[in-house]
Amino acid sequence: MDMNNRIIDNMDNPHELESMYRKEPEAFKKSFAYAWERNPDSRVLAVWFERLHFKETGTTAKAPFLQKDFLFMGMLAILAGISTRIIMHFVEQQAIAPINLAFGVLPFIAAYFVYKNSADKKVLYTLAALLFISGFYVNMLPLEYTDSIILAYLHLPIFLWVLVGLAFTGNEYGLGRTRLAYLKFNGEFCIFYASMAISGGLLTALTMQLFRFVGMDIADFYFKNVVLFGAAALAIVATYLVSSNLKLAKSIAPYIAKIFSPLVLATLLVYLITVMEVGKNPFLDRNFLLSFNGILLSVLVVTIFSISESGKDEKKNISDYINFGLIVLALLIDCVALSAIVFRLSSYGITPNRLAVLGVNILICANLIWIMLSYMRFLLNKTEPSTIQDAVTKYLPVYGLWAAFVTFIFPLIF
Repeated sequence: MDMNNRIIDNMDNPHELESMYRKEPEAFKKSFAYAWERNPDSRVLAVWFERLHFKETGTTAKAPFLQKDFLFMGMLAILAGISTRIIMHFVEQQAIAPINLAFGVLPFIAAYFVYKNSADKKVLYTLAALLFISGFYVNMLPLEYTDSIILAYLHLPIFLWVLVGLAFTGNEYGLGRTRLAYLKFNGEFCIFYASMAISGGLLTALTMQLFRFVGMDIADFYFKNVVLFGAAALAIVATYLVSSNLKLAKSIAPYIAKIFSPLVLATLLVYLITVMEVGKNPFLDRNFLLSFNGILLSVLVVTIFSISESGKDEKKNISDYINFGLIVLALLIDCVALSAIVFRLSSYGITPNRLAVLGVNILICANLIWIMLSYMRFLLNKTEPSTIQDAVTKYLPVYGLWAAFVTFIFPLIF
């Protein structure tokens, strides 16, 4: 049956029409006119007509570069680039710590979300106060690279990331679906930013070579004033593009999640078997314990990204079993890491690094157990996929609180 007749035969079946459109969008659009001409009274087809031919009118029908969101994004991108360059100048003078570069980008991303989501004053004032306190506090710390101060520098971006999440969720910061949307945004942002950064890298290489042809080496100037500015501004541009429901990142992200999850699971299994064969011991080897924790964090990120991109489909598929396998494997790794950390604490004493690693491993362990139990119930048909997503989204503030504790309290204690 050709597409024309299929549309007519299913014009009272919205689900089938949607399925046909998704499978063959171009053929559907071409055949729709035929069905619409013969059935102008169909309300379902009327909705489809508006969907396929909708055009903005009046004051909203402006060119993209004249829209308020675009202009505001452009202003923030320029400010982010300038701020990052100014901060870099003081970093080079060793007047401030390099971690301040985070304040050249993340507050401007937060500002864009606050503007876009029309956050109320309570959210706005909370964000402004916490960002100011963070910036003031981190610059009151002595420019000494002690363990506690390094830990504060490492955990500050996590705390700022949670603040950006507050700006993203806006007045709906307590809802699981908006937190899940923030996780999805992060995955899509990374994909889009990486794509544009690769293009920027190619342009940089071409520019360097062109100037070398005329006997000029502009590398130092170009990296300090163009690449640095562009890298900061690009973060704001990527935020705008992903927030504008750009189809590229949103269509690629689920496939990346489905491809990477089994690859990570297979690689990790081979790696762990190899580790056992060569006899590496995280209880005695500090560097290996650190790499073990790095693996754990990577698996956690991949798993959360995969869960956030899985949607709300109640039908189980192979990806769900792969995710469950990753969670179980990550939990085993975390148990070994926790045992090794407790062993080192009891054998070698308390240090800021050991306490920080112990704390984050306990938090991850609790989160993994929650996710694993939720996934187990889902695979046994005892619950819906939303419970898995709740196990991810409701735990996010806990990581933010721990990051804040390490950032603000550890330098005072140690």
